[in-house]
Amino acid sequence: MAKIKMTTPLVEMDGDEMTRILWKMIKDELLLPFVDLKTEYYDLGLPEREKTKDKVTFDSAYATQKYGVAVKCATITPNKQRVEEYNLTEMWKSPNGTIRAILDGTVFRAPIIIDSIKPVVKNWKKPITIARHAYGDVYKASEIRVEELGKAELVFTDKNGKETRETIYDFECPGVLQGQYNKDSSITSFAHSCFKYAIDTKQSLWFSTKDTISKKYDQTFKLLFQDIYEKEYKAKFEELGIEYFYTLIDDAVARVIRSEGGYIWACKNYDGDVMSDMVSTAFGSLAMMTSVLVSPDGKYEYEAAHGTVTRHYYKYLKGEETSTNPMATIYAWSGALRKRGELDNLPELVNFADKLEGACIKTLDDGIMTKDLVGLVDEGFTATAVNSADFIKAIRERLEKALA
Repeated sequence: MAKIKMTTPLVEMDGDEMTRILWKMIKDELLLPFVDLKTEYYDLGLPEREKTKDKVTFDSAYATQKYGVAVKCATITPNKQRVEEYNLTEMWKSPNGTIRAILDGTVFRAPIIIDSIKPVVKNWKKPITIARHAYGDVYKASEIRVEELGKAELVFTDKNGKETRETIYDFECPGVLQGQYNKDSSITSFAHSCFKYAIDTKQSLWFSTKDTISKKYDQTFKLLFQDIYEKEYKAKFEELGIEYFYTLIDDAVARVIRSEGGYIWACKNYDGDVMSDMVSTAFGSLAMMTSVLVSPDGKYEYEAAHGTVTRHYYKYLKGEETSTNPMATIYAWSGALRKRGELDNLPELVNFADKLEGACIKTLDDGIMTKDLVGLVDEGFTATAVNSADFIKAIRERLEKALA
């Protein structure tokens, strides 16, 4: 059959370690035989980031602004050990953080659900999408360890030199201080991304903070969300029959556990980080968690929610067989191809993305799985563990039948 044509390139961001190996396998087996793939390629592997002094990461984000859709492999955010391992001149920042900041984007994470693996929370029937405000807060906080007695103050000096001061604490013993921030422009972008994504996916939107305790910081989030909703999105939400509401984070947790799923839960940065791991684990596996970064002006970057699977990579380097789950990475490609097809009015490309995901689910439903999933299968289902290459080949067999 003739390969499916593309008109506009995807921005392709390659990555590190085992996910980089899977990236090539997915392209070779599941994409290139069927799609005349057009990509603008950026290597975000740690050696190339070192070589370019991380310029390649910035270039990939600017390319995403230009073309509108990107697909990204998992990458290493180096710590002290990685600096030594890769002989780095600098502890380069998280590529995800850099790309999020440039695109001013919000991260939406949702689980891939299959019949043979039931969520730990028995009443969850539909995916729960976590919308994480990936800016500021504790991730950009300044910290001080204090060893002496003394007064800690929060000080703001405006452009005219006027100071506003607030006592944080009079220390009578050693302790620790942390100062964090956010800004109205980023919170506003977060709100717009959440409301637009809810409309695109026709799902209700929940938003939670702790404004009863944080009467200025968290309340700013609450008030900006409510104002933007009332002025710009309320009518469309009502037309679609979906809802937006705000609740306290502790109430939201209780509601989530009692719910059947099927909505977007918007969280501040740290809350979103923690809750996305909780949701993915309760649904089955982090390797079954999709992730898409959406900017308020409609740019999309698809990736897996997990890391580079370092332990499997070291086994791979020794020539040992690995059973690494590629599902979330495949879904990053299918999500990007579907969005590219929608934006370019290419129904064949959209159909291919749907068929690719269908082939993945069919493979799992047939009991062919990677090792991480086999132990999670419910009673009454039979599953066989295969290595990564055989799993991808099994998906290809079903994809070919679906496309025939």
